[in-house]
Amino acid sequence: MATSARRVGAETSKTRDGLLDCVEQMMFAEGYASVTYRALAAKAGVTPSLVQYYFPSLDDIFLATIRRYSERNLAYLAEVLERRADDPLRAVWDYSWDEASGAMMTEFMALGNHRKSIRAEIAAVTESVRKMQLEALTAKFGKDTRFLGDLSLPALQLLMSGLPKFLNLEEGIGVKSAHAEVTEAFERYLDTLEPPSPRPKRKPAKRRPTSGRRRPSSA
Repeated sequence: MATSARRVGAETSKTRDGLLDCVEQMMFAEGYASVTYRALAAKAGVTPSLVQYYFPSLDDIFLATIRRYSERNLAYLAEVLERRADDPLRAVWDYSWDEASGAMMTEFMALGNHRKSIRAEIAAVTESVRKMQLEALTAKFGKDTRFLGDLSLPALQLLMSGLPKFLNLEEGIGVKSAHAEVTEAFERYLDTLEPPSPRPKRKPAKRRPTSGRRRPSSA
């Protein structure tokens, strides 16, 4: 006799959304390892069974958290790229630093090293971000543009998104040798491709939590 599918709480539920708020707070304060059914239930003031009603497995909790967080990030990125259509290189570079130093994204990356489903979700999100960024760069520079050093747009985009992540990882273990020099040299390179101009400040309400580390500076 076939068994009926287990009921799962609606994704539009305010209770579910509140649980995800608690997950983000726990990951930001104590890391992903702090998230368990019992700990999340205690944080939210509900029973573990209610948590499991909305999220049948721990992977479901983390996947839902990543998807909601990523949806906000993509909306934020779309707004930034639209507002800064005249300087998309700098917009991508600034966003990449925000993303690399974001405490939540750091936790997601660490989590992805241990859970295959999370790793696949992070990869899908990363591809979505790069697609959106590349479309903005192509709109200004053209699809077949080659920059100094024979860099294509996708290659330059990879450097802009990858360099902050690499430097942030090293800084996280206390390694800072030549970080400021490399960062300043790369920013001078960007200046040759896209001369800097005064940019409006981001609205604080739309900034994402960071781990406290900043772009290296020799100052």
